[in-house]
Amino acid sequence: MAKIKTVFTCQECGYQSPKWLGKCPDCQQWNSFSEEETIKPSKAAPKSISGRESKPKTINQVEHELIHRYTTNLGEFDRVMGGGVTIGSLTLIGGEPGIGKSTLLMEVCGKLLEVYGKEKILYVSGEESESQVAQRSKRLGVNHDGFYIYNETSWQKILDEVKELKPKFLILDSIQTTHSNQVDSAAGTLSQIREVTYELMNYAKAYGLTCFIIGHVTKEGQIAGPKILEHMVDTVIYFEGDQLGQYRMLRVMKNRFGNTNEVGIFEMQEKGLVEIKNPSQYFLEQSLPGSYGRSLTCILEGSRSLFVEIQALVVENKFAVGRRTTQGLDSNRVALLVAVIDKYLGIPLSYNDIYVNVVGGMKLTTRENDLSVIASLLSSYFQTAVPSDTIFLGEVGLTGEVRSVPMMEMRLKEIAQMNYKRVITSKRIAEDLKGKYKLNLVGINKASELKDLLFK
Repeated sequence: MAKIKTVFTCQECGYQSPKWLGKCPDCQQWNSFSEEETIKPSKAAPKSISGRESKPKTINQVEHELIHRYTTNLGEFDRVMGGGVTIGSLTLIGGEPGIGKSTLLMEVCGKLLEVYGKEKILYVSGEESESQVAQRSKRLGVNHDGFYIYNETSWQKILDEVKELKPKFLILDSIQTTHSNQVDSAAGTLSQIREVTYELMNYAKAYGLTCFIIGHVTKEGQIAGPKILEHMVDTVIYFEGDQLGQYRMLRVMKNRFGNTNEVGIFEMQEKGLVEIKNPSQYFLEQSLPGSYGRSLTCILEGSRSLFVEIQALVVENKFAVGRRTTQGLDSNRVALLVAVIDKYLGIPLSYNDIYVNVVGGMKLTTRENDLSVIASLLSSYFQTAVPSDTIFLGEVGLTGEVRSVPMMEMRLKEIAQMNYKRVITSKRIAEDLKGKYKLNLVGINKASELKDLLFK
């Protein structure tokens, strides 16, 4: 009997080794090697995705194909997808356990069946029983004869049912639990994910099957498994949010049929996910009038402008070392801005305990909110409220200068529509766009000018 040859493969990057290694020399991950049987390459020529022969063409010979989409009437989801669900596309949705990935796709199925009632949808669940999926479906109001539930993890059986049922949409929950009998390895390994995804892609492109794939994520927040999974699919979407909070953000990382800078915002309620059509109002509601230690800024999430409230609390330090606590902002960035206040405004802020929070659970990674953070800190220190009709936009450098931020005209247009009166930003932006909008643009060169401008 011939000896079965095995190889150890890193499940993160695909690096192979003849023996087990504790740490991958390529991606530096620990305990990522799994033993798999070596697969001999087939001598037969691989089939093309379309199933027909193709030849090289000049750019003028290539015919433009119109992209056909199915709209779900779920505005936030359609925006992220680029205007609707593209027929024959593969969409990968990843997120933390319990964040609501299955609930989101169930909502999408219900909307699709409302608009396109004659189509069939096959929901394949490898993690939950048919009864559990059916209970969630009925709770969300998805009770249509065109919605089929199938509990199976074998890819060959799933493919047989797809060929027999001929659905228009397929939901695979999840790719890590699906395995092919053509590969002798455990489900979720690199070989299994690559084989199942490749066969699914070939079938979907050849027969116009629109697929949604749910993927697990690692503790670092990345989709589990090899990056080849994200390369093969058409769209990669991350479903983010705090499990203890109510809001959820649908962020697209890759989209072959639309913009990669879009984001959709939902709220988790008892009846399911509800889209937030006016997110700025959601993040600014329940603010106490006249309270100090707060200021407003305008950030960009994709092609939309969001108004976010930043709160700061400066308390006299009663211990030797001042405490720094931040939520929604990088603590190192806040420490840098505190040092700028100490150095250029002459305020001994670093001797105090400092707490900074972004209302609504938003996480800010860009730097257009530097001026807003400084304004909130000064407001709390002087115990003086910042006018609620003022927006702060500007990046602050280590020398105390105020720099301009990108996409300023888009932000100012939204600020004017929301009836804000004054924008404090960099001197250059204020001079370039003066008189273009019904706004009082106040330009400053240094962050130290905020002290005299707001707290005389």
